[in-house]
Amino acid sequence: MTIDEMNERKRELGYTDMRISEISGVPLSTVRKVLGGTTKAPRYETIRALTKALEKPYKAPAIPPHTVREPQPAYGSKKQGEYTLEDYLAIPDERRVELIDGVIYDMSSPLGHHQIIAGQIYADLLAYISRKGGPCIPFIAPVDVQLDCDDKTIVQPDVMILCDRSKYTPQRIVGAPDFVVEVLSKSTKKKDMYIKMNKYKFAGVREYWLVDPDRKTIVVYDFENDDAIHMYSFRDKVPVGIYDGDCMIDFAPIDDFVSQLPH
Repeated sequence: MTIDEMNERKRELGYTDMRISEISGVPLSTVRKVLGGTTKAPRYETIRALTKALEKPYKAPAIPPHTVREPQPAYGSKKQGEYTLEDYLAIPDERRVELIDGVIYDMSSPLGHHQIIAGQIYADLLAYISRKGGPCIPFIAPVDVQLDCDDKTIVQPDVMILCDRSKYTPQRIVGAPDFVVEVLSKSTKKKDMYIKMNKYKFAGVREYWLVDPDRKTIVVYDFENDDAIHMYSFRDKVPVGIYDGDCMIDFAPIDDFVSQLPH
């Protein structure tokens, strides 16, 4: 494959540079340099490994005999953009993916500090909502959200609040939550910052937080108020806009705890 063909195939498969690195064994920095055109004369072995990784969709390693496992979907049977809820539901639960506009995105397992941050935000929201009462329900991933009420998009926000209980079903939430938090990781950052941000906005999410553990920042998108954007640090108390600031998430204790852990 030429570099242009590789990039086209990458878009068709919905792969990130991180995903290509995992499949091919080529270091992430090298993948970025080759596909970005920085490296003008890549080694033959590198091109061969990248080509092999992009020729056909990745399949998980063979499992031992006598191991029971649900059949996996034939990822090559459809083009990216053509997958539906039916395909999504056929994927085994242990393989975390999201479906956005018919494109399947693989999701790597989150790091420990990612889970701690999301868990503490959820705990604070749960405590506030339990104290105040009302119809709203907080959720923490993995919970399926059929965002556009169609069969082309299923997402799993890290943390969310749903106030319209008519959207709740035991299988999934059908429609937009009111409040969504995504804790960024290297493998999901671009998707969360651009693709999912726009999906949430136009689906009717009222407020969207992007929490970046590496930069220790929180970006708040207030879609209800002229798409206002607010920036906070991990030393701030961040107001939850859908509660007019009556609920605050104090990030300083979260930051102190996570900072003590190995990275």
